[in-house]
Amino acid sequence: MSFSAEIARVTDLFQLPFMHRALIGGVLTGATGGLLGSFAVLRQLSFFSDTLGHSALLGISLGVLFGVNPTLVLLPFAVVFALGVSYLLEKTKIWTDALLNIVYSSSLASAIILLSFVGQYKGGLNNLLFGDILAIRPGDLLFSSVLLGVCIVFIGLTLRTQMLVTLHEELAMARGISVSIHRMIFTTLLALVVAISIKAIGVLLISAFVVTPACTAQLMTGKFSHYIVISAIIGAVSAVGGMVLSAFFDLPSGPSIVITQLSLFFLAASFPYLRKLAV
Repeated sequence: MSFSAEIARVTDLFQLPFMHRALIGGVLTGATGGLLGSFAVLRQLSFFSDTLGHSALLGISLGVLFGVNPTLVLLPFAVVFALGVSYLLEKTKIWTDALLNIVYSSSLASAIILLSFVGQYKGGLNNLLFGDILAIRPGDLLFSSVLLGVCIVFIGLTLRTQMLVTLHEELAMARGISVSIHRMIFTTLLALVVAISIKAIGVLLISAFVVTPACTAQLMTGKFSHYIVISAIIGAVSAVGGMVLSAFFDLPSGPSIVITQLSLFFLAASFPYLRKLAV
């Protein structure tokens, strides 16, 4: 097939309604993931998002076991699970990475055990593990839009507070800021982003999806406000780029998006002068 014919094929493909939903969904989840990921990285919660992603498999398994749509179980499960882990992190003296490793491994083991009781699951487990952005439905787009709007409003109204909590938690507490409440709200939003993005990216890749745009943005600017905006933009742009890559080479959509994010990271790391774009 000639290059022009391939371009025509991909162009026709992107005219289809399910591709429109996939593109919009990718932009929404990519922007939201990049936005919250910028704070998660600076708060050293990168592994937290990975733990949330893998614990989602436990929520999916519970839904399968009880005959409930896994997507309906996943959202509330992710929030409750995230708040529970946050409570443990705050109340115990165990190192954060050690505790998250325990939760990560035990939730994954529990999920595997639960799935062993339901026999062969034919509800698209591979898609949940590796992502299938083409499976996004109008309801998912609505929820993603609302979630992005809530995140923008929350961060926009409390930006200085979020900066202080992120960069100097002790000073924030000394100024009377309720760090625990802000941490709980952020954790809830992050859990919802992880849960809603799993359909597009998959359980195994969700951590990279959230963390990589923020790390790339760090290489491009030293200004906090620019950093969070660039991270959100990279998340959205890489989703579109990954979709195009997937369409051209007939590749899985979730891994294609993550590879696009990785390529942008290496590009920013290789050309330091790109920082001038945001300084």
